[in-house]
Amino acid sequence: MKAIMIMFDSLRRDLLSCYGSGNHTPNFERLASHTVMFGRSYVGSLPCMPARRELHTGRYNFLHRSWGPIEPFDDSMPQILKNHGVHTHLFTDHYHYLQDGGATYHGRYSAWECFRGQESDEWQADLSARPSESAPNQMNPLGASASMREARRNGGWQNMYNRSVIKEEKDYPMRRTFDGGLEFLEKNGRYDNWFLQIETFDPHEPFTSPKRCQSRYMDACAFHDPDWPQYAGVKESPEEIEGMRNKYLALLSFCDEQLGRVLDKMDEMDLWEDTLLIVNTDHGFMLGEHEWWGKGVMPNYEELVHTPLFIWSPEAGRKGEKCGELVQTIDLAPTLLDYFGAAIPPAMQGKSLLPVLEGKGKGHDAVLFGYHNSAVGITDGKYVLLRAIADMTEPAYEYTLMPAHMKKMFSVEELKTAQMHHGFAFTKGVPVMKIKADTNARTANNQREGEDLLFNLQEDPKQMHPLADEEKKKELLQQMELLMKENDAPREAFIRYGI
Repeated sequence: MKAIMIMFDSLRRDLLSCYGSGNHTPNFERLASHTVMFGRSYVGSLPCMPARRELHTGRYNFLHRSWGPIEPFDDSMPQILKNHGVHTHLFTDHYHYLQDGGATYHGRYSAWECFRGQESDEWQADLSARPSESAPNQMNPLGASASMREARRNGGWQNMYNRSVIKEEKDYPMRRTFDGGLEFLEKNGRYDNWFLQIETFDPHEPFTSPKRCQSRYMDACAFHDPDWPQYAGVKESPEEIEGMRNKYLALLSFCDEQLGRVLDKMDEMDLWEDTLLIVNTDHGFMLGEHEWWGKGVMPNYEELVHTPLFIWSPEAGRKGEKCGELVQTIDLAPTLLDYFGAAIPPAMQGKSLLPVLEGKGKGHDAVLFGYHNSAVGITDGKYVLLRAIADMTEPAYEYTLMPAHMKKMFSVEELKTAQMHHGFAFTKGVPVMKIKADTNARTANNQREGEDLLFNLQEDPKQMHPLADEEKKKELLQQMELLMKENDAPREAFIRYGI
């Protein structure tokens, strides 16, 4: 058995031509012709590392934990496959694996390699060009407009150091990541029992791409325009918004080309005959829709949570088809375990999608999604309810044995709030620390208290007209309660969401 996963970051479903956009993504179209393309695929936990914990564990992260490492009691899909005799190999340029909050993920694979240089990866240095402490408001060298400048100032300098070593296309971290994956296939593709994960940080911001990709969407005079939006409301002009979107589309074009290289290799080596292929992402990104940039600070609109997903199963043999079943990130771990004949742990709440691909199974009736300590979403694939926190006086907690944030440990002040909790079903009898969460975190208040948003996705796919349908809202809240109970959500979550 063989399997390949190609995972992008911040890939927008609605901007791919195979999902109906007018953008030029020919290799995604080619991919759709070789696979089953899912029309109702959703995230579970946002953003990056919470989504990857779900990729490993097949269960929601956000009900109990924010951004953090794999826990000692977690069931890790790559680790289970490794123990099952499958070589699991990760090629990635996702530098968050190298920080405190992601440092336990890559070790679950048989082998791994990280290609440095994306975004604010603390990699290159040029002390002669560092920002002056006496001039904290000086211009970001990324060329950001005044409204985009401050939020990216410090990370922007690090990113510019990293960009300074990109001289040719072969130097881009994404290109090097795919080079590594293709080299693996050259060496090992004809052997059996392996899982290859080619995972790139792109098209995550900053939207950096070769000039020839940018030339498809803009004149040369715009190559040095801003390419790194902040996570905030839109204050830019229509021209600036269009320019930023074009930067994303140019990077998306570069992503499309790297995908095409893997498809070429699968053709060349006849890997379609015996190799499962999954192409997915962790979440989307707002590019001015609903007057927002980025993620986290706004309601979880479809542009963020409704994701592209493509799967080819050589056993099912279905290709060039669309699937309308409701699926999400937590389903990928059990799908891969099922494919390799490994037992699916009871703690995994996701479903294997192999029966769905074979036309013998169903997806979910409804799914949850959200950030820890923030509004929670639920959809049945037809309607979506973005449920605001109903009682912000009720504290939220982190449940963990690995107290690390993205790039730092929990502070002494945070740890002083810790108490031992008896644990949950998925902690396998292991008690965990219960630590008060930061209610001032960026994602904590992305909807005003009590401000629920209900949409009919069939009649209003762009979510422009919130509904006042109390009966449908009640129905979705009942489903939310059931799903939260199934996932052993902590007591305070029910209070905070008014359930």
